[in-house]
Amino acid sequence: MATKSSGKMKKPKTNIKSRDTVTSKEIAARIKKSAEAMVKEIKAHKDPSFTTQQRGKSNVVWDEKKGYLGLGDKRITRNFLNVAHARKFMQTSLIMAKTQDYLLHNKTASIREIYYELKHTIEGTKENTFEGQDESDPTIVDLEHSVNTIREKLNLHANPKGTLYGNITLKDKMHNNDKFNASKLGRGGWSIMSRIEPEEIEIIESDAEYLLVVETEAMFERLIEEGFPKANKCLLIGVGGQAARGARRLIHRVHTELELPTYVFTDGDPYGWYIYSVIKQGSMALAAHSEFMSIPKAQYIGMTLDDVKTYKLENVTEQMKDGDIKRAKEMMAYPWFQNKAWQAQLQKALKEKIRIEQQALANRRLDFVATHYLPEKIRNKDFLP
Repeated sequence: MATKSSGKMKKPKTNIKSRDTVTSKEIAARIKKSAEAMVKEIKAHKDPSFTTQQRGKSNVVWDEKKGYLGLGDKRITRNFLNVAHARKFMQTSLIMAKTQDYLLHNKTASIREIYYELKHTIEGTKENTFEGQDESDPTIVDLEHSVNTIREKLNLHANPKGTLYGNITLKDKMHNNDKFNASKLGRGGWSIMSRIEPEEIEIIESDAEYLLVVETEAMFERLIEEGFPKANKCLLIGVGGQAARGARRLIHRVHTELELPTYVFTDGDPYGWYIYSVIKQGSMALAAHSEFMSIPKAQYIGMTLDDVKTYKLENVTEQMKDGDIKRAKEMMAYPWFQNKAWQAQLQKALKEKIRIEQQALANRRLDFVATHYLPEKIRNKDFLP
């Protein structure tokens, strides 16, 4: 548990050295540079090309030193005069032009909106620029990787998911510089937006001693109802299952800028543990962006299968399903789960084939999680790495 504070509000670090500090104008300049390189190739009567990082499991690497997943050095190049590449090249050019326009004019759009904005039938043909969003979304990812940024810094976003609660003051720099405190917005807290970049949402101050990330909405609401954040001087972020990009970005920013210990509280099953690993080490799908989203120092606070005996929950366990078993076997082979504590937990899951939910603690008493379970685990530093 973090050391007791003096009660003073903590200001965020201002010397964060990462791609977080890149401005919209700088991203627009990168896109322009890439486009100018294509034009230069055309003027030189050469086949214009576009290069980006190769995605997929074969190019995902585990960086043990940094403690998160990343993309390897493999790259792919598309050429306009290659019949197999021409359509994708055209789509990439459209996405590049439109996102640069958003950046230069301070506009944002959802990934659904940019798809519809760019979709049209090419004059003189029966061909559409995009047949579906399943064509535009991967093209956006290609551009992200090509100019070394994330989708949110291209002024694009998806549907938001996740909630913040606790004594933390934020400033919405895109909406009249409004300041608000996430503990004064009712029990529902603040709905985390898809885009919470520093140039949009500024972290002003907080007196929190740690950040607790909660998997289920029901448990998030339970902890608020029991007054847990105030009594324990912490911030809560409810992710409602697998954390969305916006929630992961905010978790990263709060942890990094306020230098808060970060604990993750999920169900005691392979899917819950995988949610934790995505927050801690990143995901294969977004391996290129782990610098923006992962929390290598995060610690796991439960549930575990050891809790079943410790807290006498034998009568409220659930049977693992085939998907749980498959996931557990996969996780046992992941490099970041190659430690004694996690291997023991996964082996126990495969042997006993049971799982335990957060809400099962209500079997002891409705407020047990807030008055006993979490405070005791934090006080005793009963974490998994």
